[in-house]
Amino acid sequence: MTMSRRAVSLAALAAAVTMSAGAHAATQELIDAAKKEGQVTWYTTQIVNQLVVPIQNVFEKKYGVKINYLRGNTGDVIQRVLNEFTAGRIECDVFDGLSTVATLERTPGVVLKWLPDEAKDYPKERVDPNGYWIATYIAVSVPGINTDLVKPGTEPKTWEDLLDPKWKGKIAWSSAGSSTSGSGFVGTVLDAYGQEKGMDYLRKLAKNTMVNIPVASRQILDMVIAGEYAIALQISNHHAWISAKQGAPVKWLPMSPAMVNSGNVSVAARAPHPNAAKLLADFLVSPEGQAIYRDSGYIPANSKVPPLDPSLVPDDKRFSGKFYTPERLDEDLPKWDKIFQDTFK
Repeated sequence: MTMSRRAVSLAALAAAVTMSAGAHAATQELIDAAKKEGQVTWYTTQIVNQLVVPIQNVFEKKYGVKINYLRGNTGDVIQRVLNEFTAGRIECDVFDGLSTVATLERTPGVVLKWLPDEAKDYPKERVDPNGYWIATYIAVSVPGINTDLVKPGTEPKTWEDLLDPKWKGKIAWSSAGSSTSGSGFVGTVLDAYGQEKGMDYLRKLAKNTMVNIPVASRQILDMVIAGEYAIALQISNHHAWISAKQGAPVKWLPMSPAMVNSGNVSVAARAPHPNAAKLLADFLVSPEGQAIYRDSGYIPANSKVPPLDPSLVPDDKRFSGKFYTPERLDEDLPKWDKIFQDTFK
C-alpha cells in the first residue's frame, strides 16, 4: 500500500429520504471553498491506472484541486481510517469500497452523514437511506474461465456443473474474506439454497480441491488468464470483460444467481479538507464522473450513465442476481467466512 502526494492517480429516492440524508449540490460556494483547501486525500480500493488516474486528471483540470490517494484493499482502508481516528490525526478526506463504510459506521464520528445532490435521482438501493454512502459502481460476482483451457461448450453453466470431478484442482478463488472471495460465494449459495441444502452443496464442492489464494479476486482472474487455473470463482464480471476486450483468453459466465453489490464512496466526518472531500464525492457520482467509470469498464451506479455492455447487468433473463448492501455484507461476511474456513481449508 503506497501513498502518493501527487496522485498519478428503481425509482428515485423519496423526498423524505433525501432530506434526512442531507443531499447537497456542488454549488459555486462549495467549489470555491474546495479550491481554497487546494487538495483532497482519497483512500481507495480501486485499480489506480484503470480508474483513479483518469478521475484525477479530469477532476484536477476541472477544479484545480489536487487529489492525493492511498490505494489498498478494504481491510487496509478500514484499519488506516480507524487508526487515524483513534490517534486524532485524520488524513483521509474521502474513502470507498464495497463494505468499508458499514464497518466504519460502527464507530461513531468516523463517517459524515452527507450525500451529494445526485442522490435524489439514484436508484434507491444504491443510496444509504441514513445518508452515509452512495454507490459509484456496481459489482457482479460470477465465474470467469480461461478460454484456451475451457473449450466452447464445455464450460460450467450452473453451480452443480462445478462439482464435476474434471474441475478438481482447477478452480481458484480468493480466500481474502471479502464479498469477492470464497466467503462471498458461500453467502450466495446459502441464500439461494437455504442452510441445509447450501451446506450440502458446499461440502461437495470442497471435494473438488478448490484452490484458496489470499489475494484480491482481480489477481485470481489474472492467474486464470495466465493459464495457472481454468476457472476463477466470485470474480467481478467487468474485470473479465475488460481483459477480454484487451485480447486476453478469458470470459465471464452468466451463472445464476450472481452476488451483486456496489462500490461506495463516503466522506470522513473529520476530513481535513471537508469541502474538497464533498466536491470529489459529488464528482464521482455525477454523470461526468460516472462516464469515467463507464469508459474504464466499470458498471456505473448512476442510471443516467448506462454501461458499455448492458449484458454485464443481471436482467433475470440471461442471468439473475441478488443485491447485497454494505450493511448486509458487514453483518454476514464474518459468518460466511467462518463457514468458508471450516469447509475449504
